[in-house]
Amino acid sequence: MTDTASRPSGPGTLTVPAAVVAKIAAQAASELPQTGAAAGGVLGIGARRDFDDRPTSHAELYGNTAVISLDLGLTYPTPLRAAADAIRSHVRDRVRDLTGFTVGQVDVTVSWLHATSSTRGALQ
Repeated sequence: MTDTASRPSGPGTLTVPAAVVAKIAAQAASELPQTGAAAGGVLGIGARRDFDDRPTSHAELYGNTAVISLDLGLTYPTPLRAAADAIRSHVRDRVRDLTGFTVGQVDVTVSWLHATSSTRGALQ
């Protein structure tokens, strides 16, 4: 595993750090309407759900292959497996299109759900 990967592109090289790939993946996940991020707080205390921010992400690079981890929240009700599959597909496509890396794996951790105002009564 390396923190950067270099790819020949004409007469020079292009070096892309893993942190850049992680930010691209987080942005791609945030492009989907049901995806949000935790914001603020210390050790989870005082944290709020934020659908305008990017989820937490991490990337590891193995040659020209990226392995990505995302920690995010989803609106409720959302079919979790279908949402995770849509997130994986979108992130894989966007990272490939923007960096040229093959995405070998996208791990999605759903750490919270946010009930919409129409479902709050049903949860009580």
